[in-house]
Amino acid sequence: MNSHPPSPRQGLFGRPALTVTIAVAALIGAGLGGIALAKRGDGDAPRWSAPAASGPAGEPVTRPPIEESGAVESITLSATGDIIMGSAPNRLPADAGNGFFDSVQEGLASDLVMGNLEQPLTGDTGTSKCGSPPRPNCFAFRSPPSYAAHLKDAGFQLLNTANNHSKDYGTQGYRNTVKALEEAGLAHTGAEDQITVVDVKGIKVAVVGFSPYAGANNLNDLEAAAAVVTEAKSQADLVVVQVHMGAEGSDKTHVKPGTELFFGENRGDPIKFSHTVVDAGADLVVGHGPHVLRGMEFYQGKLIAYSLGNFAGGGRTLSRSGDLKYAGILHVSLTKQGEYAGGRFLSTYLNSVGVPVRDDGDERGRKMVDRLSASDFEDSAVTIGDDGAIKPSA
Repeated sequence: MNSHPPSPRQGLFGRPALTVTIAVAALIGAGLGGIALAKRGDGDAPRWSAPAASGPAGEPVTRPPIEESGAVESITLSATGDIIMGSAPNRLPADAGNGFFDSVQEGLASDLVMGNLEQPLTGDTGTSKCGSPPRPNCFAFRSPPSYAAHLKDAGFQLLNTANNHSKDYGTQGYRNTVKALEEAGLAHTGAEDQITVVDVKGIKVAVVGFSPYAGANNLNDLEAAAAVVTEAKSQADLVVVQVHMGAEGSDKTHVKPGTELFFGENRGDPIKFSHTVVDAGADLVVGHGPHVLRGMEFYQGKLIAYSLGNFAGGGRTLSRSGDLKYAGILHVSLTKQGEYAGGRFLSTYLNSVGVPVRDDGDERGRKMVDRLSASDFEDSAVTIGDDGAIKPSA
């Protein structure tokens, strides 16, 4: 969906930032969170931080880690594309969203479950980007803050907010989203210079979000992107890059060299960006944004998924026609050293009301990604077997 054009690199909520200002996300308690502690300079206060949770008499609340620490050979991460649960007040799912993810819950299960939350969780802040009455061809989505519980119930543990809809209801709507996620015990990433580190079975995983929009790490500033990823690598064993990149539409399934534009917006050079962050230390790149599935490749032994498609479009917020309805759940196993230890793709689709459903019969998404990978990447393409297993091409 189109929104505001990208702005010059700025700090969170529009405040100016240094060209490369790195923040390490502190863990809440033993493992969850995503508090950005970006420093403006010596003696300056952090640019933004989440409100501290407190228990009786102001005592800190200790939230459980994602997994108990312990030596393991590898961990499995799962990820999805775009998630919109509905659009208040008139386009919300039935039964207040209860059971929204039931069909895909089993398929999501892994050691760390990630998704791209492409909407704010907020009430009406009075600052819709589309104005009042809404401008034609402008889309602003929001779901109630209580819907964070649906993400939690589905098994999600970390949500990316670096996309073109996270501020549909302004900076206050974004703050409300962060608060809702944290109150549900969910980690998040996506603010500029934010690095979110979670402990998964004793392996530290840093997740960093990128997009071409103000307030997020800028995917078009490759030097800064590499610096953020390098810093993330110094803070964790593994680095996962979540990135909202590429032009949108049913005709945008192919990945080609060069910059992609959409309604005048520079949506990045997906191949150049992905290769840059892998060279800087990323162990996995998870793409979303085009609203269609795209191919995957291995670069320097690291898996790059260029787009995982429309995972959820509750309230009929996302198109369900043609290729736009197909998506999937990516599973990737990595060793502590960042070596690829296996992967799997599970197909999904949007039903008539935009709820995600496992396509475990036809597996149309899997077949689509396998075909697109071979077409776009040749020797570096993945192959996806009938069982969904992802491997380098022979």
